[in-house]
Amino acid sequence: MPGFGDPDARLVIVGLAPAAHGANRTGRMFTGDSSGDWLFEALHRSGFASQPTSTARDDGLALTDCYIAAAARCAPPDNKPTPEELVACRPFLEAELALLSRKQVVVVLGRIGWENYLKAAGWWTRLRPAERPPFAHGAEGTLPDGVTLLSSFHPSRQNTNTGKLTREMWHGVFARAREIVES
Repeated sequence: MPGFGDPDARLVIVGLAPAAHGANRTGRMFTGDSSGDWLFEALHRSGFASQPTSTARDDGLALTDCYIAAAARCAPPDNKPTPEELVACRPFLEAELALLSRKQVVVVLGRIGWENYLKAAGWWTRLRPAERPPFAHGAEGTLPDGVTLLSSFHPSRQNTNTGKLTREMWHGVFARAREIVES
């Protein structure tokens, strides 16, 4: 499953993988699943999406100044990609990131999104562990290339239904992304 969005985006979102009953069914990342309901509502609220929902590939959704990518390219068994799958998919993420030359903010969803963004962007090996921006919900760090890395829990049902991730927490990440892009 390829990423999608505005090729001139200043905001890049790196998710985990296509959902079996969402993107795998609809053909577009985060489209037609509950994680997408959270994502597109927040993107619309912060001015990055033309509408608050996305149910089908041809539903009229347009992203402005935002691009969505993923660490893995196909729906993984039990929603958890294997290390081998992530390594096999990394060249696709690397290529997308190389083409997104205007990126200023990267929002990583979950620890897997965080680690795989840092690996695909080359920072995993260039920075010592203590120099890497931390992963925690709402954590923020600036990488040596000037890109701000914002971390968030993934909007999975496991996180949203248990209250580990609330709408207020989620909206705060995208409000902060908007502030950085506009500054």
